[in-house]
Amino acid sequence: MQMTLRWFGSKHDSVTLEQIRQVPGVKGVITTLYDTVPGEAWELEDIRALKREVEAAGLKIAGIESVNISDAIKIGSPEREEHIDNYIKTLERLGQEDIHMVCYNFMPVFDWTRTELARKRPDGSTVLAYNQAAIDAIKPEEMFDSIKNDSNGHVMPGWEPERMAKIKELFEMYKDVDNEKLFANLKYFLERIMPTCDKYDINMAIHPDDPAWSVFGLPRIIINKENILRMMKMVDNPHNGVTFCSGSYGTNLENDLPDMIRSLKGRIHFAHVRNLKFNSPTDFEESAHLSSDGTFDMYEIMKALYDIGFDGPIRPDHGRMIWGEVALPGYGLYDRALGATYLNGLWEAIEKSNKR
Repeated sequence: MQMTLRWFGSKHDSVTLEQIRQVPGVKGVITTLYDTVPGEAWELEDIRALKREVEAAGLKIAGIESVNISDAIKIGSPEREEHIDNYIKTLERLGQEDIHMVCYNFMPVFDWTRTELARKRPDGSTVLAYNQAAIDAIKPEEMFDSIKNDSNGHVMPGWEPERMAKIKELFEMYKDVDNEKLFANLKYFLERIMPTCDKYDINMAIHPDDPAWSVFGLPRIIINKENILRMMKMVDNPHNGVTFCSGSYGTNLENDLPDMIRSLKGRIHFAHVRNLKFNSPTDFEESAHLSSDGTFDMYEIMKALYDIGFDGPIRPDHGRMIWGEVALPGYGLYDRALGATYLNGLWEAIEKSNKR
């Protein structure tokens, strides 16, 4: 496995590449061109400039998170042909620059949903949290206003103000899109891009929906073992794979995370590993990565990845805000550094115990 940290770029991230380089065991970053618009092609020189910046700090780009999918592609509107053509151009340019993993999602309207960005825990840290009762009591167009004051002055990925300003329009666009149509549009997209992925050896790693159930009546399809295996079979190409995010799949307590990992041997191209603490099945908060601080057995999750021979990039996911740090919620330096070290320790222990 290749331990990494997500980095949003020098214009958007309070965490620097120099700081990331000092986290033991972290050799690469997962990053993106944050100012790009879904549906537009990335410029080759912009990719090269990003790569130069990362490599100058002694790190490498281990993958892109994300090359975002436009709504036109997700709903299947006439503009999707142009947008897919542009997506293919972006993949070609990434491949030319020796970047071979792209994380993306196929979630309608909201890339992820939380009701709190700074829930205070007993230890004084603050974390991202979700409460279904709060969702049921609010209108979608009120979501942005309800959380923006907790964002510490940062723009949250997937919650850009200009996008949230069109929330009613977006819901109208998706009114005739159900799970089956969303699956069909995902299949169409993947079949169009797979020849390019084959040519440049680019692994497409779809991120699960978060949380793993319908929010505001919107379709959600990347939510469980049954659906993800359906996706693997409908476009049966090894470059069509997944980002295994324990925190996103884990929002549904019916998902057996180690079993899901073992069912996806050869198709997990990227892993986000984090823990959640549940107060009820529909009220959870993002804990420290340590098994004892949350609901999941992190040893068993890492062992499942080891058992299937996972050797791709992995990163600690959302961290707590600790030690007075002020940063993009979920993406401070300190707790993610602790998470990376903890996951590396688990991996070392698993590796050594299997060699005896």
